[in-house]
Amino acid sequence: MAHYVDGFVVPVPRNKLDAYRRMAEQAGKLWKEHGALQFWECVGDDVKPGKLTSFPQSVQLKDDEVVVFSWILYNSREHRDNVNTKVMEDPRMKPMMDPDSMPFDGKRMFWGGFESLVEL
Repeated sequence: MAHYVDGFVVPVPRNKLDAYRRMAEQAGKLWKEHGALQFWECVGDDVKPGKLTSFPQSVQLKDDEVVVFSWILYNSREHRDNVNTKVMEDPRMKPMMDPDSMPFDGKRMFWGGFESLVEL
């Protein structure tokens, strides 16, 4: 069975990593509660700048920041759309969406939805 994945790359200041973890744990619980199959947040520890592009370059990483790579797993695109609608309508999500309270620069974050190609 092919799945669907939302992927995210986020620049997080090192001194806000604990706040980011707390926010991600709250968000992950909401996504799982509303039907997501898996929710992962990973801190880069081997993400060197490349010659043309890389994770650090993609988010214009600053010296005091780390790259966080995240993904959420769903059964299908339709399942993802339904889960995300429920999450975004959940009043517990609203404080996490406030740009002034985010422990990262949301303007340099990027994300997208992906249909799985190979699953082993």
